[in-house]
Amino acid sequence: MKEYYAKAIDTERYALGESPFYDPRFNRYSWVDIINNRIITMRAGQKHSFTFNEPIGAAIPLSDSDGFLLAAKNGLYLLNSKDEIRLFLDLTKEFKPYLRSNDAKADSKGRIWFGSSVGEGEYEPEGNLYCLDNRKLKYMQKNTEISNGMAWSKDNQTFYFSDSPKKAIFRYRYDSETNEISDREILFKTENGIPDGMCIDADDNLYVAIWGGHRIEKRDGKTGELLALIHVDATNVTSCCFGPDLNTLFITTSGNDLKGEYDGCLFECRIEGNGIIANYFKF
Repeated sequence: MKEYYAKAIDTERYALGESPFYDPRFNRYSWVDIINNRIITMRAGQKHSFTFNEPIGAAIPLSDSDGFLLAAKNGLYLLNSKDEIRLFLDLTKEFKPYLRSNDAKADSKGRIWFGSSVGEGEYEPEGNLYCLDNRKLKYMQKNTEISNGMAWSKDNQTFYFSDSPKKAIFRYRYDSETNEISDREILFKTENGIPDGMCIDADDNLYVAIWGGHRIEKRDGKTGELLALIHVDATNVTSCCFGPDLNTLFITTSGNDLKGEYDGCLFECRIEGNGIIANYFKF
């Protein structure tokens, strides 16, 4: 089994860094700080930050511009490069007060998939994994607690998903034409930490961030076998994506209530892999 060691590339500490994305069209990295209601972009080492009035769970670049779709606490919003924001889909009737949007990904057809997360406190698994399909909200997986990492196989016949507190990555059959998932099964379970965000490479290997585990696990998408460990000098590793050369991981972490030197920082790690760029949102 291979082992790698990530290095910190930005020592600003983010309370809850999440939703990393590299967009080759603009040579731009982006990520969110959920707790501080921010989306941050970085080009050529220069950062720009936009602060909203509610937590932002994820930010997905738009297919036809340099803007973003934001999955926030009370709705989905469109943000342009002038920091102008407008409501795209109101979720206040869908979400209970202690729910908010969490991780989000676009599929190969540009549909947005996003999940909800319970707030602080003890609540039943009352969230859902959704897909916005032709501007209609569709329930993909009901009764989730913290909807998190999502990925699709290269042939578009398998969907991967994590409801973090279950400490498992689930695998489903997927039909991209009908937009249906079925036959859920556990691909693998994690130990010494819980699965958070993830990405997938061109060989259908999953890279799963482990909250509370100081690491990312590279797993075979067919067997669940552990192929490699990417060690990260931060306690709560939240998500990752591939950077411009497609064999470097860009990694987010959380620094909330932690005092480690690099808790909450951004990392990168060069690996032996065959990465891909994630999909954009189309509407």
